[in-house]
Amino acid sequence: MGLGKHLKDPDPTSNGKQGVGNVFTWEEIQRHTNKNDQWIVIDRKVYNISNWTKRHPGGIRVISHYAGEDATEAFTAFHPDPTFVRKFLKPLLIGVLAECEPCHDHDKSAAIVQDFRNLREHAEKEGLFQAKPLFFCLHLGHILLLEALALLLLWTYGTSWTSTVLCIIMLTTAQSQAGWLQHDFGHLSVFKKSKWNHLLHNFTIGHIKGASAGWWNHRHFQHHAKPNVILKDPDINMIHIFVLGNTQPVEYGRKKLKFFPYNHQHKYFFFVGPPLVIPVFFHIQILKTMVSHRLWEDIAWWLSFQIRYFLCFVPFYGFFGSILLISAVRFLESHWFVWVTQMSHIPKDIEYENHQEWLAMQLSSTCNIEQSAFNDWFSGHLNFQIEHHLFPTMPRHNFHRIAPRVRALCKKHGLSYEVKTLGQGFADVVRSLKKSGDLWLDAYLHK
Repeated sequence: MGLGKHLKDPDPTSNGKQGVGNVFTWEEIQRHTNKNDQWIVIDRKVYNISNWTKRHPGGIRVISHYAGEDATEAFTAFHPDPTFVRKFLKPLLIGVLAECEPCHDHDKSAAIVQDFRNLREHAEKEGLFQAKPLFFCLHLGHILLLEALALLLLWTYGTSWTSTVLCIIMLTTAQSQAGWLQHDFGHLSVFKKSKWNHLLHNFTIGHIKGASAGWWNHRHFQHHAKPNVILKDPDINMIHIFVLGNTQPVEYGRKKLKFFPYNHQHKYFFFVGPPLVIPVFFHIQILKTMVSHRLWEDIAWWLSFQIRYFLCFVPFYGFFGSILLISAVRFLESHWFVWVTQMSHIPKDIEYENHQEWLAMQLSSTCNIEQSAFNDWFSGHLNFQIEHHLFPTMPRHNFHRIAPRVRALCKKHGLSYEVKTLGQGFADVVRSLKKSGDLWLDAYLHK
């Protein structure tokens, strides 16, 4: 679950007048986008979510990002069982769209919206959203095996430099692969009973990785809801360390903001980004989120990781040596994580909200990396970033099956479906940072 409260029986008290007798236009709906007054549309039904946002299991922000908009695609994308969730929407129903109004808001293309909905419907009928539990259990097994082999290596050969280096490599690989696996459990219903999915997600992210499921949900679903949208996607909130895209650098430059020498950000990225994201930035965020939001279950899982880790490695390296060991693992894991996740996003469009169709929005902010056995394993199948963003609840072992149809749909509507090599993806991260830095410098020097 997210940072909101766990789902309980729906509150019978509506936020407005219930029923479908009320008819609204988009002009009326788009007036309700303030913090304490928010309406959304799902399947042409209008809901007043003003009082529900604080109870929303995914957190306040992810649902609020769609205030005044049609949230049908986002609602379907994030809920593996929409039928179950709809009973919580029923008390919030206040009316419907007028018959003369299109099903989509702003200037979205009706053809793109409908064609994408048809594609998803066909994928559902073909069972492409059905996960194979064995696939994910085998991935979990190979992660646990790597950790066990690292310990066996130390027991057998001691703490020589060779053993230590091999141990770090195995632990880094296990941690990185656990990151991709917890990502799966966070999105999917791998098992029919939700309690098992909840348990596996917490076990993988909490006990194996020492992180927080609540923190991850709150952050990651915002990223999927509005990828690369300034002020809405936390993944592009670089706390003034970097400026990204074409718009933000110019804004900073014109305002004479110089928190860092951004024209050199493509150089200091190597010393600030990959090495520090997980061991410093994420670690601070995770602890702060767990404590401030009183995520007691996450804290318990986090503690279980700390206890297990130190019980396993203190006998070999001592307390301070064990801290150095996990620091080395986090340092390497952070490089792996940053390059894999950012190669598909930072080089793409990073702009303010422009109300694109779900298909167009995801395509403008993501790209794919060529498929290969290594790329699939190395990235946790996030080399199929386009398919993952379009269908977050689709298991990764089916991405290659839906990809040709997504490509055909893009071709039909003249939308860019970008595929790169792994090397090109890495290089484009640096190129895009340099380009944004140059834009900042030009705006900063311009009078």
